[in-house]
Amino acid sequence: MSKLSNRERILVAGLKLVHERGFGAASVRDIIEAAGVPLGSFTNHFASKEAFGLEILNLYFAKTREVLAVSLRNDALPPLQRLHAYIEANTKTCQMEGVKVGCLFGNFSAETSYGSEKIRARLVEIFDEIQAAVKYCLEAAVKAGELPVNTECEDIAALIVSSLQGAILLAKAYRSSEPTDQFEKMLFSAVLR
Repeated sequence: MSKLSNRERILVAGLKLVHERGFGAASVRDIIEAAGVPLGSFTNHFASKEAFGLEILNLYFAKTREVLAVSLRNDALPPLQRLHAYIEANTKTCQMEGVKVGCLFGNFSAETSYGSEKIRARLVEIFDEIQAAVKYCLEAAVKAGELPVNTECEDIAALIVSSLQGAILLAKAYRSSEPTDQFEKMLFSAVLR
């Protein structure tokens, strides 16, 4: 395995630190110390903290795209099973950190979307791509006969994305996956019945 460059070390350590503490609470000095690189390394690789924030969002989203590919966009699985797999993957990700860190996208939305137009716009693109994957899965469920033909796939996809983000935020506050579990239960028993 090759040694990480200073830039990669800053991104990996910075993503972890920002996810744990929040973007505003993680200073550049904290990020550099966590990465174990010289202070000047940050400014050598990132034009600003905002530019760094965009890069860690993209790094986190690369992993999210992998989850979308094996769940919502995985045509080898029955559609509603894919949706269950996507929600469970989000719940498991939250549980790995003791349900303390939540979703980086939700955290950034709450914390930085008012102060950085570039970060806000990138979050919208990310949520739109996630919502498109949910819609794709729901449309497949309609085609497979798992959902009625009159299912409002676009509206329900928007509801799922926003509700799951809210459930993850509550799970973070409660330090319990119960909110995401309740969301999944109600989604399949009431919304998608």
